[in-house]
Amino acid sequence: MEVDTPVSLANGTQFSQSSATILCCECGAAIDGALAVGALCSDCVKLTIDISGGIQREATLHICRDCERWLQPPSHWISAAPESRELLALCLRKLRGLSKVRIIDANFVWTEPHSRRVKVKITIQQEALQGTILQQTFEVEYVVAYHQCPDCAKSFTANTWRAVVQVRQKVAHKRTFLYLEQLILKHAAHKDTINIKETKDGIDFFYSQRNYAEKFVDFLTSVAPVRTKKSQELISADVHTSSKSYKFSFSVELVPICKDDLVCLPVKLAKQIGNIAPLTVCYRVGTAINILDPNTLQTADVSTPLYWRSPFTSLADVQELVEFIVMDIEPTGVQKGKFFLAEATVARASDLGANETTYFTRTHLGGILHPGDSVMGYHITRTNFNNPQFEALEENNALASTIPDVILVKKFYARKRKNKSRNWRLKRMNKDEGEMLPRKQDQDRIDRDYEMFLRDVEEDTELRQTVALYKSQQRKKEKEEMEGLETASMAETEETGEDDVPKIEMDELLEDFEDLDVEDDGA
Repeated sequence: MEVDTPVSLANGTQFSQSSATILCCECGAAIDGALAVGALCSDCVKLTIDISGGIQREATLHICRDCERWLQPPSHWISAAPESRELLALCLRKLRGLSKVRIIDANFVWTEPHSRRVKVKITIQQEALQGTILQQTFEVEYVVAYHQCPDCAKSFTANTWRAVVQVRQKVAHKRTFLYLEQLILKHAAHKDTINIKETKDGIDFFYSQRNYAEKFVDFLTSVAPVRTKKSQELISADVHTSSKSYKFSFSVELVPICKDDLVCLPVKLAKQIGNIAPLTVCYRVGTAINILDPNTLQTADVSTPLYWRSPFTSLADVQELVEFIVMDIEPTGVQKGKFFLAEATVARASDLGANETTYFTRTHLGGILHPGDSVMGYHITRTNFNNPQFEALEENNALASTIPDVILVKKFYARKRKNKSRNWRLKRMNKDEGEMLPRKQDQDRIDRDYEMFLRDVEEDTELRQTVALYKSQQRKKEKEEMEGLETASMAETEETGEDDVPKIEMDELLEDFEDLDVEDDGA
């Protein structure tokens, strides 16, 4: 009797005596019949069942090319950087049928930046059959389409603003607005504006919502002495729903007192703020007007409510400064903060060689002035002032004798070159100048005010700490250095006269990441 020899299975799998072995209906492989569902082996389950069948493989993403925000349906716009978590979450929300499966992993697949395509690789899990869990990985391609958001559409359409902040100052120069512009840029207070328009006496800031304008007004109140006024205009009204639409206007008026202005206080106000001498110099304008008496180094603060209860104007501004030459100076030993009291003998720079007229005065610049230096000041005796406060001061018998001949304000640094190359720069806001460009004389005045403001930043350390200074472009600097090698001897001669000019150290400057780019120098 012949007995067949036992033959082992092809896959070498040994089943227990109690389990029933069946063959897969697709490939014929032996499987455990008690555990198999649908008479399919694990390999055939992966090949025949697709758990990602109900999930779309293509979708569209909408982005606004102006503000670079993404549309989150139905009408919400969000900010998301490329390949960020926010953008990945937006991509997953765009897919239909993804809520029925379990997401294991999702990441971006690199695409060309100019291809306007975004690819996402997604790994999901789902129970295909009873007791069988499948895991699959697939890619979804998104097409990036441009779509303008409503906020940008309003900004490009005339008369769509809802609120406007009108900032005004009744002075002949723009130095205060240049400083205010740097404060706004440093604190990003203009980020919600839809348009910025420059006018004759100030700047208008337009907003799409009233709360944005109120927030900007609160910022101006916290950094400058201002007076605000609010008004509203009815645009439309619905009698059926009792709903109304308004346009709001906020008028913000800055005090007409600027840094280095000569101020003559009313006698009553001078006694009220500490019995200071009425004839003073404004050395700083912050949330209040800070004034200084150069004869005694006494300082006082004129708060915003106190100023607007009894307003006054400056007696003279920086455009009326006269250059003096220090003939002799002797410190008195009195110091208050950064001010050093000294007795100086000065002469007008225009009088040198013509006459020997000198003036004796007391100044707060004793720490930086030396014999032979140039200093800018106000010539009181040779100036006619049309000011009621100054006339009342001259008629006062007790105070008329305290009026000095000359009041020195700041040291003058001689600059050989008109446009000196600086290692720093300031940012500027994008403003709408209107339909008509400024005239040539107006443009010259604007450039002169800006150059004067840059010099104030260089000379005043306290002012420098309140603004953001950025490094200038290195390529331009290197090009100027290469061009300057040929005229090194002439440059050394010119630099000798500018050794005393204050310079800003590189440690005080910030890097501007918007100007950084990648260039192939080896091409």
